[in-house]
Amino acid sequence: MASQDPIVGFHFSVVFELLPQFSIDTQFQSVSGLKVTMETETIAEGGQNKFKHTFPIRSNYTDLVLKRGFTSQISGLAMWCSQAIESMIFYPANLLVTLLNEKGIPLKAWYISHAIPTSYELSDFNAEENKIVIENITLKYNFFKEIPIPNF
Repeated sequence: MASQDPIVGFHFSVVFELLPQFSIDTQFQSVSGLKVTMETETIAEGGQNKFKHTFPIRSNYTDLVLKRGFTSQISGLAMWCSQAIESMIFYPANLLVTLLNEKGIPLKAWYISHAIPTSYELSDFNAEENKIVIENITLKYNFFKEIPIPNF
């Protein structure tokens, strides 16, 4: 198999472990927020003034932001967000973000655990511009991990 390096980021899929789910719920324009940083604590050692010790404390994960063109189609994802944000009824969902090759075969995949919607936004409406309305969904989640994809 020919090398896929470097992998391009324009062919991907997003699948929620969420019901009901419609075809629109897997189609996104962009996904951002697969980022983890390490929170640290700095402690000055008594008697040694040349340096401080830095210790890791916990991982912090940024918000996951999903963007897609707004449509009139029924969306289970939009209903899930609405239920959470408007009615304060939260059902955490897991999801899988997968980078695909030109044939739609997975190259890399990330499992996102325990996501809940924290923001739902529509882009501006402007009669002076001919732009598509963009739906932005922001999710908080516990963690993500890469899922190994076997080489074919």
